[in-house]
Amino acid sequence: MRVKNIMSEDIVSIDKDQNICDALRVMKKNKMSRLAVINTNQDNVKEMVGMITEKDIANKLGSSKYGNLPPSHFHVSTVMTNELFAVETETDIGYAANLMLENNIGGIPVMDDGDVIGLVTKSDLIDTCRGKAYENKSVQNLMSEDLITVSPSDRLVHARRVMMDAKVGRLLVMEEGDLVGLITSKDISRAMISFRKVVPDKHKSARIRNLLVDDVMSQGIHMVSMTSSIPEVAQMMLDQGISGFPVADENKNTVGLITKTDLLDLIVEMEWVN
Repeated sequence: MRVKNIMSEDIVSIDKDQNICDALRVMKKNKMSRLAVINTNQDNVKEMVGMITEKDIANKLGSSKYGNLPPSHFHVSTVMTNELFAVETETDIGYAANLMLENNIGGIPVMDDGDVIGLVTKSDLIDTCRGKAYENKSVQNLMSEDLITVSPSDRLVHARRVMMDAKVGRLLVMEEGDLVGLITSKDISRAMISFRKVVPDKHKSARIRNLLVDDVMSQGIHMVSMTSSIPEVAQMMLDQGISGFPVADENKNTVGLITKTDLLDLIVEMEWVN
């Protein structure tokens, strides 16, 4: 299958001179975690110059270097990733999935004759996993068993650092061996923006360091079983706009995590024609 068969032609973008609060509002409105960043030149021609994600925003806002700056001072251009990887319309989707995995990115512009005509994201790719070819694959074949966790009493800046070091966008929150929540880069970025809006500048840095995972994490987490099929999990991810689920065994113990990244690994295995 080729990229042209799955790409999104309606590219949601934001200008590089807007601020990160604007970026998060656009992401929320469109139920997405990344945006194309554009620059309008003197001839009024729009050019794609980067990508910005919720993870980028969380990483920047959690940095002690920028601890006292209000969110309105962060332009998209200071947070975005400007190293763009692109694919052509005839690119094999397995190759596109592998490019995302190798570079830890979640979206790639699609080019045709030098022009950007679309965007392919993890969600576009995992839609492939709903097909019949994937019906004999189950969660237990793909899930990550090496769980990266934090506790509710950990500081939010610690959770951010764990995410950055592990290059992940979500962490399981465990307490005495039990799953009590989930925290994502989206949770961190939105919490820090809300916090910075209400706390006086001189107290921002110190107060942010005292925010806890328990203050921000999501509770009532939906889990999937080890025997759930990959098409079933892919459908749930797309329907719920969620990038990963904790995995439970028959005794309801948390034994793994299945994410869009795991599904990309499977797509590379099954779809990449070398």
